[in-house]
Amino acid sequence: MFSFIWHTFFFDPVYNSLIFFVNTIPNGDVGLAIIATVILVKMVILPLSIKAAKTQRIMREIEPKVKALKEEFKDDREKQARAMMDVYKEAEINPFASILLVFIQIPIIISLYFSVSTGGGVALPEINTALLYSFITEPTIVTMNFLHWIDITERSILLALGAGVTQFIFTSMTLPKLTPKKDGAAPDLKEDFMRNMQLQMKYVMPVIIAIVAYTISAAIALYFLVSNLVSIAQEYYVKKHR
Repeated sequence: MFSFIWHTFFFDPVYNSLIFFVNTIPNGDVGLAIIATVILVKMVILPLSIKAAKTQRIMREIEPKVKALKEEFKDDREKQARAMMDVYKEAEINPFASILLVFIQIPIIISLYFSVSTGGGVALPEINTALLYSFITEPTIVTMNFLHWIDITERSILLALGAGVTQFIFTSMTLPKLTPKKDGAAPDLKEDFMRNMQLQMKYVMPVIIAIVAYTISAAIALYFLVSNLVSIAQEYYVKKHR
């Protein structure tokens, strides 16, 4: 069952997409094929991405109301949860939309990694014809050097830094602005925790992305870089058309 889901919905589509674009792009540049595949994936999940972006924006707008409910029902978690769900329902949002988007992309990243970074007749530049769809032909040229410069199977500090920087830009666009601490205000454990979490998301997450992108391969770094650029464009679009 797991193998069927894995191959039907994740690995085989990603693998065939790469092969299709390798066939289409001059010189069979796998790096450019990865970029095209990422854009294709982003187009497929675009409705979910826009919904998640709108959800984050609306949640920032209703944050004062949510905080007030948490304070009002701080001694009754059940009433607090019901009241918050009513607010989400009234705003017509699903607070778990962003989490779903992340979970969908994880197997796609793994599929991309296995397509270019392992042996056994599956990873490029070898072609496993048994995995190809009937309308996908085996390419005659497969170039693993992105733009004749970066070996897509090796590490790339340049692409990893690009992934980290674009992650920082995207995170900065999506996170709400921090409210300054008032002088002499009593310590608030919850507020301090949320502040620390937000700072970690803004500054630590891009560093983690850069390290992971560098550690695994240039292919994954390129995926993060292009994915972040598309996400930045989507966030900009949502802000301009809200």
